[in-house]
Amino acid sequence: MSTTEKTKWAIDPAHSEIAFKVKHLMITNVKGVFKDFSARVTTSGDDYLTSDIEFTLHPSSVDTGATDRDKHLRSADFFDVDKYDRISFSGKKTEKSNQENYILQGDLTIKDVTKPVKLNVEFAGVMKDPWGNEKAGYTLTGKINRKDWGLNWNAALEAGGVLVSDEVVINCDVQLVKQS
Repeated sequence: MSTTEKTKWAIDPAHSEIAFKVKHLMITNVKGVFKDFSARVTTSGDDYLTSDIEFTLHPSSVDTGATDRDKHLRSADFFDVDKYDRISFSGKKTEKSNQENYILQGDLTIKDVTKPVKLNVEFAGVMKDPWGNEKAGYTLTGKINRKDWGLNWNAALEAGGVLVSDEVVINCDVQLVKQS
């Protein structure tokens, strides 16, 4: 009986982006990124369907390009970074949709509230960089309702509607590097 060797991967933060967008005033999208994040991925050999995924980001690293908005997002109205210093995702199951696409199911924890989520994953391939490092590329997308995690702050608009949509679109470009 042979056992498949475990392969460890780490996220390459210099070549990855963890981004989101939400509707503002119900007419435009506001985009943001998190700049401080890490991930540990373990697979059986190179079989991504067997992935054990642990991802963490620090909400204090949110950057929307507007200092006042970033301060508001860090406040108790949203991420409450003084009380909750991390957001985490734990991958539970990966299913293949077709040759390049997968569905990743896992648990997302924000402000100590854990809820299941599904993310669409597009596999871009594996490549060696000029220094011999093996890297794998992925794009992950999905949608969540921020209120499911207690991110409830909003303001009603005079003309109807709300200032910030409940729906948050997740869009992440991730490059993993195989660990030796």
